[in-house]
Amino acid sequence: MAVLAHALQVVGGWIPPLVIFFVKRQSRFVSFHALQVLFLELVYLVITMSIVMFWIATIALAVINNHGSSSAFPPAILVVFPIFWLVFMGVWVTKIVVAVIYSIKAGRGEWADLPVLGGLARKALKIGPGGAPTS
Repeated sequence: MAVLAHALQVVGGWIPPLVIFFVKRQSRFVSFHALQVLFLELVYLVITMSIVMFWIATIALAVINNHGSSSAFPPAILVVFPIFWLVFMGVWVTKIVVAVIYSIKAGRGEWADLPVLGGLARKALKIGPGGAPTS
């Protein structure tokens, strides 16, 4: 189930890890991995929303600065669009690579921590190294 929490985030986003987190709540190992994936999805959402907001601001500024020629398409949009697309695709590919790597680690039974997010998941679930409960 921990492997599925990581692997299914690629196609289902935050829904599969959330379902797995609540269904397998009694397993500290599965809960830990599912909660890490939920935190990762939250970070992915924040980054994606930031990219979209910058893209909308860029379009708005390009249209406002192009007010003199209303029929012409603002060329700044064509210049900046590939940059935004590459950043968005880079974040998406990074998410997929992380999902594959941590699916493999979960399949091996490792308590692999995502940087920063693993520590947050451990604190939220009160789990120490190796899955030992903390007080």
